[in-house]
Amino acid sequence: MDKRKDSDSNPTKNNTTVERKSDRELVVTRTFNGPANVVFNAWTKPELFQRWWAPKSFGVSLLSCELDARTGGKYRLVFRHPSTGEPMPFFGRYVEVIPPKRIVWTNDEGEEPGAVTTVTFEENAGKTVVVLHDLFPSKEALDEGIASGSTSGYPLQFEQLDQLLVDLEASVGGRTA
Repeated sequence: MDKRKDSDSNPTKNNTTVERKSDRELVVTRTFNGPANVVFNAWTKPELFQRWWAPKSFGVSLLSCELDARTGGKYRLVFRHPSTGEPMPFFGRYVEVIPPKRIVWTNDEGEEPGAVTTVTFEENAGKTVVVLHDLFPSKEALDEGIASGSTSGYPLQFEQLDQLLVDLEASVGGRTA
C-alpha cells in the first residue's frame, strides 16, 4: 500500500504519515505536542477549528464553520477557492463524540454516500497521537479522492494545527495564575 511521510530536517517537528491501508481506507497519523483535551478542542470548537483546517498553501479559505460536535450533532463548512466562483459546502453529522478520545462523522455533501471519518486522540506524557481514519464507500471513491488532491492536504492541515497548539500554549503560558 502507499505510505508517505511529511519529513523535515527540523528534529522537533512531528511527521504526518498518510497511508492507504486497503482499497477503501486512508489512515493519517501524527503526534502533537499538547494534551488530548487541548488537541480535541481544536477539532470541536469552531473558533479553533477554522484557524487550522483549510490548508493556506492551497489558496482555500474557510468562509463559514458551524460545528455542533456532539453525538447526533451536525457540521457545515463552506470553502472558497480562487479557481471557482461558487462556495463549496461540506457537511455531515457526528455519529459519535467522546471527549477527548474519539470523533466519528459522516461526509454527506455528495449524491453518493461519502467517507466516514474517525479521529482518535491518545495522550502519553503530554503529547497526543492523533489517528484519522477515512473509510470510503468504494475503491473508486478513494481513488477519486487521491487523484483530485483532496486527501493530500492532511500534512499541511496538521502543520497548521501544530502551529495553533504552539500559539495556544504561548497564550496560556504567558498568563499569571
